Amino acid sequence: MRRNTDTSSQLLKGINDYRVSLNLSQLTANENADCLAEQLALAYKGQDCTNTTGSDTVPGTEQQFSNFPDFLSNCHLNATVIRDGSIMPACVPGLDPQLVLANFTESQYNQNLNDSSYVGIGLADEGNWVVAVLTTNTPAGNYGPATDTGAGSVVSVADHRCVMLLLLGFFMVLIS
Repeated sequence: MRRNTDTSSQLLKGINDYRVSLNLSQLTANENADCLAEQLALAYKGQDCTNTTGSDTVPGTEQQFSNFPDFLSNCHLNATVIRDGSIMPACVPGLDPQLVLANFTESQYNQNLNDSSYVGIGLADEGNWVVAVLTTNTPAGNYGPATDTGAGSVVSVADHRCVMLLLLGFFMVLIS
């Protein structure tokens, strides 16, 4: 994962200082949210900063990435574990640390940062873009790794049924 740890570390410290000043708990790093933030930062990289991008975006008009499912797959996530989370991109030319922090604490994003239901964070930056991904401790927002609920679970059920039939057959032989 390519990321500027100085920018991310400074932003995490600044966000946590901000939350502590509001008597909220600090956010902890979430590896899967970091991965998704990195995927998104790479997708934003090279896009121009305008007054309609990043933290200036009107809610509901954010850029949609048609390959977002690929981002989730690359990070071993599925949509069920990110629903309660929040994705917050910001564009700051030169990534000045004070301006980066202000883009989160003094914008529409501060509503999310002020919300005590968020407990984790993933951060990444590419070019002039920083992406913060907030997580919760709920199953619908913890950014836990996706589990295989497809064919593997069918096989598992079939295995359990075979074992039960085998045991039943063994029991029938014993009592006859």
